Amino acid sequence: MPGPLDGIRVIEMGQLLAGPYCGQLLADYGAEVIKIEQPGVGDPLRHWGREKANGKALWWPIAARGKKSITLNLREERGQQIVRDLVADADIMLENFRPGTMERWGLGWERLHELNPGLIMVRVSGYGQSGPYSKRPGYASVGEAMGGLRYVIGDPSTPPSRAGISIGDSLAAMFATLGALAALRHRDQTGQGQVVDSSIYESVLAVMESVVPEYAIADFIRERTGAFLPNVAPSNVYPTKDGHMVLIAANQDTLFQRLCEAMGRPELAEDPKYVDHVARGDHQAELDAIIAEWTGTVDAEPLMDLLIEHSVAAGRIYRAPEMLDDPHFQARESIVTVPHPEFGDFPMQNIFPRLSQTPGEVQWVGPELGAHNQEVLGDLLGMSAEEIDDLRANDLI
Repeated sequence: MPGPLDGIRVIEMGQLLAGPYCGQLLADYGAEVIKIEQPGVGDPLRHWGREKANGKALWWPIAARGKKSITLNLREERGQQIVRDLVADADIMLENFRPGTMERWGLGWERLHELNPGLIMVRVSGYGQSGPYSKRPGYASVGEAMGGLRYVIGDPSTPPSRAGISIGDSLAAMFATLGALAALRHRDQTGQGQVVDSSIYESVLAVMESVVPEYAIADFIRERTGAFLPNVAPSNVYPTKDGHMVLIAANQDTLFQRLCEAMGRPELAEDPKYVDHVARGDHQAELDAIIAEWTGTVDAEPLMDLLIEHSVAAGRIYRAPEMLDDPHFQARESIVTVPHPEFGDFPMQNIFPRLSQTPGEVQWVGPELGAHNQEVLGDLLGMSAEEIDDLRANDLI
């Protein structure tokens, strides 16, 4: 079944995660994504993350799934002209180079818009396309720090921590995708393309809830709090008898009452120290200690059964093994297997969110470098075999 973006052509330039993850999301829903990579080198993400013995990275098959790979030397005029030829019949140009790079190559917005007035140019960068910091190198870690996320992650006794994934890059890519879809809607109405400017630090800032007015109006700065949120209790990770961890979120009054029933301590729900949300927040540490003492007497599996029986929101702390074994993951096909030419069945996360009529599909794993040179240059642009051979002989592809 065609995805909802079937018929949309995306030219993806750039590398690593922030831009390419946007391309992955668009490909997931059926867009034709033509990824341009440096000849002989390719996207560094081909070698990032855990590798198998043959040097093949296990991240690349996911990050480039559903994309077509061509090689092109963008520092040469002939390579730049091929990009312009591709853009003339494309819907979206996606790039995440440092601002100014595309302009130096003759591929800036004004030039491309002149070639294709309906083109949408999605630009992902650390600090955005304008402002005094725009030309600085922009990595996700810096954007996470500047956007406020790093300051609130971790234990208060330690320096700021980081999430175990490149969350700043992923957020910038998601907002870039949102912008691309909104710009496509606008083009449907007007016929005109536009620039989508997605910065990492602003994408992080966008999910920082009310930290800005909390300071500006209430003179309050959120601090690192570890595994819990201040004044939201009980909502924490608790130990079990067999050495596992269970997250229990029972901060709502009715949920807390059900938790107390499960604990065999119904009187706690009537105790003035725990009777409502405010009271529990005021006695958070004391309440967490009571719950931890109880969970420490029960193994994880029966503890989960008991909490589910009492309709208490709770869950195990999952790693990949638990995800692969979980029946809910399996029933919803949250993880799918895609054929890989070397690894066989390759498990990866499915496409989210789910659309009932046009859900999209993971068509193939990340391709080999330049795997689609002939298809794109020959079939799409109409180059002859001699022209393609000449490009190869001159290190342009």
